[in-house]
Amino acid sequence: MTVRSRLLALVCALALAAAACAKADPPKPEFSGDISKGNPTKAEVASVEPSEEAPEPKPLTPGEQARLDAELAAIPPGCDVLTAKQCLLPFPNDAYTIKDASTGTGRRINLPTGQLPNTSGVTFDPSEWNRNDGWSPNTPILVYVPNFDAAATRLPTQDDIAFSTTPESATVIVDLDTGQLVPHWAELDLRANSPEDQLLILRPAASLIETHRFAVGLRRMYGTNGVPVPAPMTFQVLRGNRIVSDPRLVSRQEEYNFMFTRMAAAGVDRTNLYLAWEFTVAGPDTLAGRLLAMRDDAMGRLDGGSPRFQVTEVSTDDLREGIARKVSGTYEVPLYLDNGGAPGSRMVYSPLNGDPLAVGTYTASFNCLVPKIASETGEALPVVFGHGLLGSNGQVFADTTQRTAAELNAVYCGTNTIGMSSEDLGAVGATLGNLSTFPAVPDRLQQGILNTLYLARLMLAEGGLGSSPEFQAGGANLMNTDQAFYDGDSQGAIIGAAATAVSQDWKKAVLGVGGMNYSTLLNRSVDFDPYFALMQQAYPSPVDQQIWFGLIQMLWDRGEAGGYVQHLTTRTYDLTPPHEVLMTVAFGDHQVATITADNMARTLDIPVYTPELPPDVAPVLGIPDRAGRAADAGEAADQRANQDRNFFDLDPIRKFPATGSALFYWYFGTLPPPQGNITPTMSPEYQVTCAGAAAGTNPECIDPHGLVRRQEAVIAQKRAFFATPGEVLNACRFQPCTGKP
Repeated sequence: MTVRSRLLALVCALALAAAACAKADPPKPEFSGDISKGNPTKAEVASVEPSEEAPEPKPLTPGEQARLDAELAAIPPGCDVLTAKQCLLPFPNDAYTIKDASTGTGRRINLPTGQLPNTSGVTFDPSEWNRNDGWSPNTPILVYVPNFDAAATRLPTQDDIAFSTTPESATVIVDLDTGQLVPHWAELDLRANSPEDQLLILRPAASLIETHRFAVGLRRMYGTNGVPVPAPMTFQVLRGNRIVSDPRLVSRQEEYNFMFTRMAAAGVDRTNLYLAWEFTVAGPDTLAGRLLAMRDDAMGRLDGGSPRFQVTEVSTDDLREGIARKVSGTYEVPLYLDNGGAPGSRMVYSPLNGDPLAVGTYTASFNCLVPKIASETGEALPVVFGHGLLGSNGQVFADTTQRTAAELNAVYCGTNTIGMSSEDLGAVGATLGNLSTFPAVPDRLQQGILNTLYLARLMLAEGGLGSSPEFQAGGANLMNTDQAFYDGDSQGAIIGAAATAVSQDWKKAVLGVGGMNYSTLLNRSVDFDPYFALMQQAYPSPVDQQIWFGLIQMLWDRGEAGGYVQHLTTRTYDLTPPHEVLMTVAFGDHQVATITADNMARTLDIPVYTPELPPDVAPVLGIPDRAGRAADAGEAADQRANQDRNFFDLDPIRKFPATGSALFYWYFGTLPPPQGNITPTMSPEYQVTCAGAAAGTNPECIDPHGLVRRQEAVIAQKRAFFATPGEVLNACRFQPCTGKP
């Protein structure tokens, strides 16, 4: 039973051991009983019988009261009582919500002002965040544990996610609505320079179910002195149902006792918890409601017709064989931003219903490729192109895209994904110095997605591009306008998945070297390192930096895959068809960490092509022979087990020809991705293997990010996938998908 199935069938929601689920439990790791290493024995774990009854209330002793008073005195007014480390920790936390019956969750975010000052003293303005009815379904979960020894504590890792749902795991996430444990991994912030600034980060292995409440629990957290870290006295009061008078604690007792009851039903006992808290995930209206309202209003304004457009240039320069011409132009889109939609502009809302309000029109640009075959005989596929990170629609003219368009007999058209296009570089850079200005990025990005939807309609509608001579063969439209398709790589896949989820004009999308969840991606991407350096100048505290990643994810969800993924292929939005996606990723990618593509595939219940990798590649855990020596049967089994653990909860494609959605891994000899929130080039293995000139010639050192789209087999897959009815091509013929750098 995989993640999407669990979204639909709550009896199996996120369960790894439910009898009703058809998928067998993954193998549990070998378990040591060395208490000195922080590992309880199996018998000791099994002996804990979680109690659903709250302890009998008892008053505090004078010593306990003194410790409690000291902790409370260190916590600033308006901050949660669980820690004095930083006001917004632990994060996310329903202590920073209020009840609101008008929202989909019954809650609304209520973050305090005066937090997270930059080096200029400008503090965080939570106004836009406080519109949300919950926290991001892709949120990092952040907590500080003082004097923490991660090596002595049984933490689940990104290569052993299954361990997170066992009784031995030191971290647990419980879906309080279903009572099931949530698979996840835990990592220390490797970007922090000292233990005092090092947060523990929990990352769910799939998008958390919208509107659900979740509890986070930490247990058996071992310290550098070899013994468990004592729980904060404020939490001991809540955990023990103690009699206290401080209103900050009294107001929390009832909700905590309910949370502990639900956690006990999931097998988590309150008595050995170091810390626990809960949070509510936002609903679809917070995540996608603005863009859906913009789409419905904008498409309604067309009344079945075409957007207005103008061809401004036709060129035959720098054409690859098989391409007849390049065509450029502009088209008009309803505008829902102030300041004419310029970089840094903000969304305008109706005073009547709070929906985005059209305040004029935006002139978007397009660039298109017309293949020779279509220019002579017609029947070209209309394909919407998604450009890369902070790029432009000019990338559609790249040699690889020309080759693809020619071989598919497809008209490829792209527009700037404003909000994260080349023209937004200055505005994006400015947000790194004052992250309170970040709301402009997702606001403009939603307009950019709408522009992309309008481009698809322009390609299909009567009176659209096909009515212009540049897009005709023998006086007739050279495009087959039954439906459009989408093809995007990198950012074009991350944001393209969001556009696909709300698209009414294309049902199939190829998402190359993409994923979801920028809060997981950024620290793992070499592309972000220059921007991170700017961010560090304004926000030098590693604690503040990680909290910022969590905060910006709450708004970035409105314009990237993570906010829409639960409705991408099934459970679609109103007036929206189901979609199929073909995901292709590059193992060891330096720019988009493939763990984020795995999370997306798990959420969507997308099967993965097997074998994912060559048998001698044991990702992360590492079988130590990389010299090509043939493995014996035992080694081969170990390697297969390691790969299975790395690709947790991804079912294989069962047969070919296949239909529906699929995930394919491509291997170019690149080093395995590192553990934790660092880039591949920061890993110790890369530093040793790729020192000096070797980095440019050694396949282990080469970034494979741009290589997948160039493979002949990938182009053939696109042709088969975009066909009618279309299929997922067995491009690698039951062998690992390998390519040359």
